[in-house]
Amino acid sequence: MARNIQSLERAAAMLRLLAGGERRLGLSEIASALGLAKGTAHGILRTLQAEGFVEQDSASGRYQLGAELLRLGNSYLDVHELRARALVWTDDLARSSGESVYLGVLHQQGVLIVHHVFRPDDSRQVLEVGAMQPLHSTALGKVLAAYDPVAHSEAAEADWPALTTRTVVDPDDFEGVLDMTRARGYASDVEETWEGIASVAAPIHDRRRMPVGAVGITGAVERVQKDGELRPDLIAAVRDCARAVSRDLGAGRF
Repeated sequence: MARNIQSLERAAAMLRLLAGGERRLGLSEIASALGLAKGTAHGILRTLQAEGFVEQDSASGRYQLGAELLRLGNSYLDVHELRARALVWTDDLARSSGESVYLGVLHQQGVLIVHHVFRPDDSRQVLEVGAMQPLHSTALGKVLAAYDPVAHSEAAEADWPALTTRTVVDPDDFEGVLDMTRARGYASDVEETWEGIASVAAPIHDRRRMPVGAVGITGAVERVQKDGELRPDLIAAVRDCARAVSRDLGAGRF
């Protein structure tokens, strides 16, 4: 019978210890609780920190769970469940806005479309479930990059082609866009990805208030904007939809 790897067992025990408390723990506390030498505990913590599973508070030196571990935990929330929770709300959004609705999640330095509701008219449309959209220019991508640390890292490492003359490709300018996205609770794309097309998107969170996806509408600029500005009613409708799906996933009120 194969023996377990001791270092992995210790790392797992350390993560369970950090997950079980409501405060950050210091090196001595962690080592004592697990019966480890400080040097051994520190080596494991350093490795976990390098992988993003553990974070160290710069002021106190204490440790807590990292964003990457929480991100992996979120994978337990199956995409099919996210889609199932969003079905009714995205249908309502398409009906009230008169535009196409997309539900997207982070996937390999891009946005994977996992649900698409057609614009409620008689125009010919192509189902885009399974399509990939860029993180740096689309409203869905900006939302994910703004709220999800992993998506932010993926966006920073991805290629940033200028898809139109309006595409933001400067890293500092992009960070400013993400700051604005977090401040107002939604992202926009006005001819940054496709000429003549505008989008609005907002984040979806789970019960831990971790971002698990984004929902948005896409349509012709002349319909999504009025007098050169995004229509407030469409922004409100998208945000309401995102909040409704988040509530169904256990996030509570935002």
